[in-house]
Amino acid sequence: MSETLDELSLGNLKLLQAKKGYRFSLDPVLLARFVTCRPSDVIVDLGTGSGVLPLLLAKLSDAQELIGVEVQPDMAERALRNVELNGLAHRVQVVQGDLRQIRELFPVASADLVVSNPPYRQIGNGRISSSDERSAARHELNGGLVDFVAAAGWLLKNGGRFAIVYLAERLSELIVQMGAVGIEPKRLRMVHPRRCEPAKMILVEGRKRGHPGLTVERPLYVYKGAGRDYSDEVLSMYENPTC
Repeated sequence: MSETLDELSLGNLKLLQAKKGYRFSLDPVLLARFVTCRPSDVIVDLGTGSGVLPLLLAKLSDAQELIGVEVQPDMAERALRNVELNGLAHRVQVVQGDLRQIRELFPVASADLVVSNPPYRQIGNGRISSSDERSAARHELNGGLVDFVAAAGWLLKNGGRFAIVYLAERLSELIVQMGAVGIEPKRLRMVHPRRCEPAKMILVEGRKRGHPGLTVERPLYVYKGAGRDYSDEVLSMYENPTC
């Protein structure tokens, strides 16, 4: 499959992407900016795709152990090449495997933070792309929400955090699945395309065996007006942090 070499200003990352397959969007940037990483954290990204999210977190934090899990062999191989291309092989690993068999891939309670930008659409809901990569990235062909959240529940230590970017319309389903594996929602931020428009996406962080208590943060607006110009806040997310 032919590829492009693209640059992401945030972290000065270079990213190999399939020309006609899966290409990353704004969502992993929103999640990377939403979550807080600690230097001692072991971080696992479920459904890492081309490795964008762990690469971003490696650039935005001092975390020394980040692991991307990807079921599609071609994408896992590309993610590994992206890790090497950016000189981060000493901190970022890629595991090719099916998160539905998470117990065969990782020991229980082996992660401090689990992140995910999973497929949003159930099979039969929306048009299925002719590209296998795009289809698996957008639709639950290799596991649905229940599988992603169950994998997070297995991986997390007590007190560990789970952070996800997901569809606003599936918020109630997400909360139910988190509760089923003992992850208490702690932070929620609604992502709106524009002011006066309903939220399309959500950012949620939960804590394994956490106490009840949810903070609903101020809304995030992606575009500043009727056009496609990013808001000042979103533009600032692409800026490199200063020491």
